Amino acid sequence: MQVADVMTKDVVTVTADTTVDEIVQTLLQHNVSAVPVVDKKNAVIGLVSEGDLMRRVRDADAPRRSWWLEQFAAPENSAAEFVKMKGRHAREVMTKDVVTVPEDMPVGQVARLLEKKLIKRVPVVRDGKLVGIVSRSNLLQGLGTLPEAALAVPTPDDRTLRDTVMTAVAEVPAVTPSLMNVTVSDGVVQIWGIADSDAQEDAIRVAAENVPGVRSVEAHMGRMPYWGYGI
Repeated sequence: MQVADVMTKDVVTVTADTTVDEIVQTLLQHNVSAVPVVDKKNAVIGLVSEGDLMRRVRDADAPRRSWWLEQFAAPENSAAEFVKMKGRHAREVMTKDVVTVPEDMPVGQVARLLEKKLIKRVPVVRDGKLVGIVSRSNLLQGLGTLPEAALAVPTPDDRTLRDTVMTAVAEVPAVTPSLMNVTVSDGVVQIWGIADSDAQEDAIRVAAENVPGVRSVEAHMGRMPYWGYGI
């Protein structure tokens, strides 16, 4: 099994000019914990995560280091940290040294990479352009449910069927494609994601079942938590 068989293709992205406030709203709206930063050619130039933004909140009230400790810190490092803390755009707060992977990398190798680098996700690129993103949950979904034989070499038919199913699911009213992931093995479809209601989950299942070549569908759908007002 390769990255192409488990990655999320509908990737939420921002540009270098996107403001921090807009990034926060994007993360909340799409229920994602990080967004790649891309240029005009859709090449990955950085990544902004919840961790990058939370540090701004966590450090805002932290006491300033003593002046004599500042002397031991490299001036360029202090300046870089200042920009990350006070910057207002993606280019100023993003992580620039981004690890990426190709579509044909085996999922086992990706899992080891995430473990080694202590990261939760990596953008997937083709010819330098962003085509998807793969996270720890994507890997678990693929490795945890497919039979052993399917883990080694998914068929071209399964890969084509996966693309068709993902397109069909994205057409369900009010579905957020970035919250969905699909794996296919021998025509058996597994769907993970977030549904607003039982009715929407049923619609997602029906959309997949109506794709020619699908033998059966299993949906593993969560619900978006409701945060009431005035409580």
